[in-house]
Amino acid sequence: MSRKFFSIDPNLQSALETVLEATQAAFPQLAPNQIAITWIPYEPPYRVNTGGAITSEEFWKYQPSGASYRGVELIEPASIVSLFYLVAAHDWLEQGMIQTSLETERAIADSIVASSNDALSYIVDILSGTTSGPSIPAGPFETWKFQRNIINRYFSQLEWPELRAVNMNQKLWHDGPYGREQDFLGKTLEHRNLLTTEATARLLHSIVGGVSVSARRSQKMMALLARSTELANGRSLTRFIGTGIASPAEIWSQASATSRVRHDAAYIESTSTHPYLLVVFTEGQDHAENEEIIPFVSKHIFEAAQHLLKS
Repeated sequence: MSRKFFSIDPNLQSALETVLEATQAAFPQLAPNQIAITWIPYEPPYRVNTGGAITSEEFWKYQPSGASYRGVELIEPASIVSLFYLVAAHDWLEQGMIQTSLETERAIADSIVASSNDALSYIVDILSGTTSGPSIPAGPFETWKFQRNIINRYFSQLEWPELRAVNMNQKLWHDGPYGREQDFLGKTLEHRNLLTTEATARLLHSIVGGVSVSARRSQKMMALLARSTELANGRSLTRFIGTGIASPAEIWSQASATSRVRHDAAYIESTSTHPYLLVVFTEGQDHAENEEIIPFVSKHIFEAAQHLLKS
């Protein structure tokens, strides 16, 4: 199995711990096990957002420094899982395993730009060859489960250590699953989607690096993830990582908020910092509804990134 994509830098880790201490002081009800962060500042010469100028082989030889807190803890990802389906859909298209169509392209775009659960459901169906519906007998259900699990098998073959034990074979729901989807999820949600901030960071790192599927496909993904500090293709970036950035910046991100979790994963370019990647997961009902935690973390990480540029 390949190595982790980044190495822990003691100075960055210390800076992250300072951010966490400030966060705990500002939000004392946030337990230490209800937040996870992975932060990767890139140093020159920059090997990310090059438009695919670096080959995959060369790119993966590069190991950036970073910092992480609870980065390997499995957490329900909510719409962050759509990043993984974005990559899988582009790989299926690249290999001709599915054919492009206006509906497929619309669903891929809506799953990212609008975080549409319905669009993601459609993508899950076309990638796995499964559909939702009533409960089915044990034999056919075993076949159905094997087909639905194709997304886990696809990412497993990458042999990324960050993807150990993750799960991303469930659809997302507004009101909840029914029939075979409920059977598949389990009575205690034991088969729910689970990701880590480090797994999410590596996937975003590959997209920004232009080596996810292909350089052309990575650019198409980047176009869907492009945001600004004010608007995200018509969707406000307030209350997420973009809110904490004090100067104009370009942002590529995917955020998610439900009654149980609140997450954001972003790559940031600003004239006052080196480019950096930041993934923040928070969980717990009270904190999922708190719109200030992620911007607070982002603000302090941005200030730490500014310090790095000056040092």
